[in-house]
Amino acid sequence: MMTKLASLAAITALLAAPVVAQNAPVQPAPAAPMVQQIVPPAPLPTLSSAQASQLVTMLAEARFAQGLVHDAVDPPAPATNDELVRAALDYAHAVHSGRLDTEDFQSDWGLRPAEYNPLPAFADAVARNRLDRWINALPPPYSGYDGLKAGLDTYRRIEASGGWAVLAPGPDLGLGTSGPRVAALRTRLSIEDSQVAKGDKYDADLVAAVQRAQRRYGLNPTGVFAAKTRASLNVPAADRVRQIMANMERWRWLPQELPKNRIQVNVAAAILTVFDGDAAIASMKAVTGAPGGRETPMLQSRIHSIVLNPPWNVPAGIAAKELFPKGPAYLAAHGFKVIGEGANRRLQQQPGQSALGSYKFDFDNPYAVYLHDTPSQATFNSFDRLASHGCVRLEKPAALARLLLRNDPAWPPENILATVGAKKTVRVQLRPEDQVAVYLLYWTAYASANGTMNFRDDPYKWDKTLASRIERRSAAKAASAAR
Repeated sequence: MMTKLASLAAITALLAAPVVAQNAPVQPAPAAPMVQQIVPPAPLPTLSSAQASQLVTMLAEARFAQGLVHDAVDPPAPATNDELVRAALDYAHAVHSGRLDTEDFQSDWGLRPAEYNPLPAFADAVARNRLDRWINALPPPYSGYDGLKAGLDTYRRIEASGGWAVLAPGPDLGLGTSGPRVAALRTRLSIEDSQVAKGDKYDADLVAAVQRAQRRYGLNPTGVFAAKTRASLNVPAADRVRQIMANMERWRWLPQELPKNRIQVNVAAAILTVFDGDAAIASMKAVTGAPGGRETPMLQSRIHSIVLNPPWNVPAGIAAKELFPKGPAYLAAHGFKVIGEGANRRLQQQPGQSALGSYKFDFDNPYAVYLHDTPSQATFNSFDRLASHGCVRLEKPAALARLLLRNDPAWPPENILATVGAKKTVRVQLRPEDQVAVYLLYWTAYASANGTMNFRDDPYKWDKTLASRIERRSAAKAASAAR
């Protein structure tokens, strides 16, 4: 964990990048066994009539409000004290640690909620007649979760009122245009943006409104209504509801207390953010894994060392499919060294020509991914930066290295630069007090400070997968309770 962090101004100047609120969502916890089927020992607490009534009301409303189900279909009311208690415990587990069971997690969802048994706290709340406090303390204790919960209510209302009409394809629309398509665009924008007035003119106010929408959806804010903007606005309201539900579930995989200082990467948005005392203080662009087999996993770890002038030990799959076929001349020209022979041969790209650039940030994980520099800077100018093989490329790795080494007297900035300039590989082990938690997260929906919902694409299709599994588990629990 970082200690004695530099001042906010110093770190912001060091990274020379604005805070990107979309990455403010934080998260996760190391893998831990999960207990999904609550089988508490008998006897269960005996509820008073007032307590029973309170729990019935909670169970009737909370599953829907907390995003555990998409459709508000009430399960059968518990008929006995023990049925009601078990239903309350099941709900508590779902909203506190998530609905998924162990087999529902994909291998690249490397975050797991900690083991949790709600019975002791529930029994204490019954004994002290403090069920309201117990109920209120169940959801994740983060403003990011609260923002999503409020957004869920907003988008459920939009969905219930019929959502929005699909915007028809056609030529791009911009300042000075007019007509029925402009009127339809204004109507669509007004559903999410109360500042938009009806009309059929594409004036300066509409340009600003389109820019606001483009920023909410992570698009280039040109103010021109083109294909990508139309595609984002045409996503059905029901899909946005499920997207919010999926992100709420990921919040439930977090520990109850996060490291005060940490580094987070929002994989979906391709942004790295530095946190100081839970405040996002600086950020930089990143390049994350491309869909289709190169996804960057979700995980939690600690950065323990920095490799200056790292060689690139090419993964076997990349070497076989992408590099060996280019021939010996290409490999030699680009600094690749063939190590071994026959089926055991592998490739290593030498320092100075390495695809990892001058900096590599190592942290333990089962996916062999890391943060690193890159000599290819063009991708950072794009709004679509999911292009790596799974590792995370950084826009400003030198600044991050200086930040992590700032308290180590052996590595002032001039020593770092001199070592990088010498093109010699050196591994710098971070002192225990300088090691920092790192989180690779997948956030595609979040609320800004004013409550406005923001969405990103679901490039890995993990949102829909997760939302469907949440609903399936909830339906299975409801069916089990009905038997």
